[in-house]
Amino acid sequence: MSPGTQASPGEAAAPMAAAAQLEAMRRRVRLSRVAAWTVIAAGPLALCVALASHPATVEATAARPAAVRTATAGAADPGGYAQLFVGAWLRSSADDATSAQARLAQSMAPHVDLPEPAAGAQSALEAVMTLRSAQTGGGSWSVTVAAQYADGWVRYYTVPVAADRTGSSFTVTGAPGVVAGPARAGETTSPYTVIVPDGDLSAAVGEFLAAYLTGAGEVDRYLAPGVHLSAVSPAPYTSLSVQQVSAVEQAAAADQVPPDGRKVHVQVAVEARDGSGRWPLAYELTLRARSGRWEVAALESGGTVQDGRLR
Repeated sequence: MSPGTQASPGEAAAPMAAAAQLEAMRRRVRLSRVAAWTVIAAGPLALCVALASHPATVEATAARPAAVRTATAGAADPGGYAQLFVGAWLRSSADDATSAQARLAQSMAPHVDLPEPAAGAQSALEAVMTLRSAQTGGGSWSVTVAAQYADGWVRYYTVPVAADRTGSSFTVTGAPGVVAGPARAGETTSPYTVIVPDGDLSAAVGEFLAAYLTGAGEVDRYLAPGVHLSAVSPAPYTSLSVQQVSAVEQAAAADQVPPDGRKVHVQVAVEARDGSGRWPLAYELTLRARSGRWEVAALESGGTVQDGRLR
């Protein structure tokens, strides 16, 4: 070999080192397979011992799993936090800053002053409810809550809240502000314009709702195939009567039950009674015709409908 083409000792050593490393790896693989078959033959206990005592061999022969990334959830709504704060703040007093409600309010909003209500000048607070949460930018929120008092008076407050980057921690950043209540929305047109007379459909929805709300009979007998729905338990009412049934489709008011598969959407106004009084209620139902009878295919009020099934 000519001097120009003769490899240097370092260049010749590189392939030899790589070959030696590859051979060593193959030897470890062969030894691992032999060891694995041996411990499998010896039993599950020996297999666990072998895996615990040879972590390097297992790691060398197993493929590394891909990194798993957890999707970041959307920004958490601080409405409940603001609701809790306003309830504690309204029930506290600067004259008694050591009370449980005052300490809670101060822990949630350290820089917000406590109110000073006059003794007997205001009706007792009954409930605080979140009405609206709006993200104003970054981690800043404006939450509107309603405070209802025992005398029926309602006052509305906005609360500024800051959230951390994960949406798991909140703090009230300023004192609440009293605002006007939300305006009442205009009347909407109901799609239930067809009055359903007494007949097969009215009887079907009446019997179904009686079973659902009073326990009079089995709910399943009124459901379409594939629909699953449990009665309210314990039954909240002792009796129930149908006041009116309205429908979207004209077929619901027909004298005869239509062919199998026909669906109608109805709204049922009922009067339920229990030991404490009379309660007007309303339900939206989807019914499907089958074998000359109406069956409940979906309960739109109070149920989650998924592909015709109530969960």
